[in-house]
Amino acid sequence: MEVCGEAENGAEALSAITVLLPDAIVSDISMPGMNGIEFLKNMKALHPKIVAVVLSMHDENTYAERALRAGAMGYVMKKEGTEVVVTALRKAFNGEHYISGKVMGSILNRSLGKQKSGDAASSSSVDLLSDRELEVFEHIGKGRDTQSIADALHVSPKTVETHRMHIKEKLQIKTISELTQYAALWLEHQTAG
Repeated sequence: MEVCGEAENGAEALSAITVLLPDAIVSDISMPGMNGIEFLKNMKALHPKIVAVVLSMHDENTYAERALRAGAMGYVMKKEGTEVVVTALRKAFNGEHYISGKVMGSILNRSLGKQKSGDAASSSSVDLLSDRELEVFEHIGKGRDTQSIADALHVSPKTVETHRMHIKEKLQIKTISELTQYAALWLEHQTAG
């Protein structure tokens, strides 16, 4: 394996991929501008044959399945060793997905209807949020106001307000202050794990 390029953000990566045409990419969830999920969707739409593996510090329970749906073939936590990233890439080249046993068990339990009501991935969790709603939720957790979220996501403030309303409904939260507190605590848990 040989590294043929690097990029600082999703837009730069899409441009580099078009020029370099790599066989595989290793991406993160957190990137300036578009997040890793949006990047994967855009990259796979433009270059469907390029294999993608996500290497991230973000909780795999929340992001692994989203990354796979966006087109990644693997999800590896940054705390894992380099050999795990290489294993994930090799599996991806062979058309196999790579995720931890913990996430695989969670996905299987959910698909087989065996999820317990107290589990982190239950229907009362942020798993109910769409990818864009999760992005807005993260910005709320960082204490950002509607206008700064709109600017960061390149959408109108009205769109952010609509997402906020849907998030509150899905999480069964009544007030904006409750939502802000819940989002901040959730985000703190994500970065601590």
